[in-house]
Amino acid sequence: MQIIPAIDLIEGKCVRLTEGDYAQKKIYNEDPLEVAKAFEGIGLMRLHLVDLDGAKAGEVVNWKVLEKIANQTKLKIDFGGGIKKEATLKSVLEAGASYATIGSLAVKSRNIFEEWIERFGAEVFMLGADVFEEKIAVGGWLEKTDIDVYTFMQSYMDKGVTQIFCTDIQKDGKLQGPSIDLYKKIISKLPTLKLIASGGVSNLQDLKDLREIGCSAAIVGKAIYENRISLEALSNF
Repeated sequence: MQIIPAIDLIEGKCVRLTEGDYAQKKIYNEDPLEVAKAFEGIGLMRLHLVDLDGAKAGEVVNWKVLEKIANQTKLKIDFGGGIKKEATLKSVLEAGASYATIGSLAVKSRNIFEEWIERFGAEVFMLGADVFEEKIAVGGWLEKTDIDVYTFMQSYMDKGVTQIFCTDIQKDGKLQGPSIDLYKKIISKLPTLKLIASGGVSNLQDLKDLREIGCSAAIVGKAIYENRISLEALSNF
């Protein structure tokens, strides 16, 4: 199972939110490049980079951070937050992101996302599924839908998307453990999916549990920054 460390950005700084709430913000490092280099230094190969300012504004804000990390590390970056237009998508990929992370757009503007898949290829996208009680949630989790997560994922798997990460919004940023039961259910219903777990990881045992149930990767953020999981432990995982 691959470990994908997360860096969330507000005003160019490395932060974490709890339950996606901007009022519950904690700054961990003023220099995201330093953090990214530390991840690369222990042998990690991926980075989940989220522009929280961009997600709020509906337009990418933290361009400079993406360009810096892409230019000064060899990490494969998936970048999300504010990718609403094709020109922005192109710029994100040109700025050095290996993958564009798409979330709400895939729910609310399905036709646009499907056009992008056809034009740019499904392999450049990482699809985020934010879930509340097995239903998709959008708009920074403020808006619940009636779309069940299994149908949503399957519909994009049919279009060729292979990288899908699932965040249980009741767990994210709380360090209370990942949604093992939900992930088990997804894996059993969609056996060909290489599921990426996201949210709730609080210790090394959580990562072992996710590996055991068959997740292909896990996104880890707050547990690293709160020193619940050391970089040394991750390097040996």
